[in-house]
Amino acid sequence: MNVTCEALVGDNILEVAMANGIDLQHNCGGVCACSTCHVIVKQGLNSLTEMQDDEADQLDEAEGLTLDSRLGCQSVLTENIDLIVQIPQLNPQIAHLFHEGATH
Repeated sequence: MNVTCEALVGDNILEVAMANGIDLQHNCGGVCACSTCHVIVKQGLNSLTEMQDDEADQLDEAEGLTLDSRLGCQSVLTENIDLIVQIPQLNPQIAHLFHEGATH
């Protein structure tokens, strides 16, 4: 199942998911203190802010970690581009597509 959402530069993946009713877990409230908002970026990784050390440390705890893994709460859109992310905790087949450019 694919879900299409709209996002703006400056939004993070967790905020967009929550605004669109997508169940992206965030046990710490989105403050980079856990790894429950782990996503795998399938397309558009370069359109996100650079990963900081605290995010990398938290990601070490995530199940299914890949080279394209990010925390949704720390992944902020920096440019107008389609971004495709997978939420591994729900179902490896579910990908969420975020389109840039309109309010949500």
